Amino acid sequence: MHNAWRFVQHGRRTVAVSAASALGLQQYYQHSTTTFCGATDQDIPPIAGFQEGKETPATTSSYKSKVHEEWYHGMFPKRQLWRPKLEYPLWDPDWDHKHNDDLSSEEKRNLRVRGVTRHIILVRHGQYDESYRDDEKRVLTPLGREQAELTGQRLADMLQAQDPSMACHISSLRVSNMTRAKETADIIAKYIQRVPYLEPDPDLNEGRPCHHIPSGGPATDKVIQVTDQNHPRIEQAFTKYFYRQSELPEEDAPQHEFEIIVCHANVIRYFLCRALQLPPETWLRFCPFNCSLTYLTIRPTGSVSCRFLGDIGHLPVSLQTFSNHYGFNW
Repeated sequence: MHNAWRFVQHGRRTVAVSAASALGLQQYYQHSTTTFCGATDQDIPPIAGFQEGKETPATTSSYKSKVHEEWYHGMFPKRQLWRPKLEYPLWDPDWDHKHNDDLSSEEKRNLRVRGVTRHIILVRHGQYDESYRDDEKRVLTPLGREQAELTGQRLADMLQAQDPSMACHISSLRVSNMTRAKETADIIAKYIQRVPYLEPDPDLNEGRPCHHIPSGGPATDKVIQVTDQNHPRIEQAFTKYFYRQSELPEEDAPQHEFEIIVCHANVIRYFLCRALQLPPETWLRFCPFNCSLTYLTIRPTGSVSCRFLGDIGHLPVSLQTFSNHYGFNW
């Protein structure tokens, strides 16, 4: 079918979209008052593409990039749309490339009963000073430090019970390489005794993991470029930390392994969508508060469940914040 293009006025910009999307976009711009619980541009450091070998269109004009590249409903290039191996809502059993179809029924049962379950607790950093652009100056506020103290206590209460039968095996405490996350993890580490506190991982740094829907309008060249730069790094972090333990443990080894990862809102939201095999483009629909806990389990069979989603029950209302938003009237 012939793909006609029309030009739609969006504020001071004129953008080219397919004829099929033009009317809907015009109506969207006229009626949309949506606001999002998201990071600002200055929170998203630039860093290739969703498909290897593809050049970013950021060096071209807005008109050329939108006219000469297929766009997904006029929002962003189709090449930047996450495409699952199996259509939604089907579950991909080999999502971590560790699925073994050659196991007998008895071996599968043995793995299910005796295998190791991985528990991943994602912690968003505490509130921080957003008045600076330099990361080293974006330190936790006094309130953010209080949030981190209470989060450390909560994790200790959860995972390091006095009763040995209830205590959990924590394999590591991980953190991004950004100041606000490292300060949060340093405080948490005081409460989690005898746990390996590993070197900061820049792959866990904040960034724009992919486009989001609703989009708020066609992506600009800058947004396309930043998405191309950040997505591979954040996806790499996901594949690094989210996987099943496909081998049976040694005799008397724990059957449950806990990992705490202190990082950022966008990264946590993306990890959540990817782990549950939800469209990653829905990430901005979630709103994890500062020092919230998002807790997922990965069974040895590869199934994934979410036990906590943005849990802030350990924080009094006076310490509950989303960045610089206090309370709930925002």
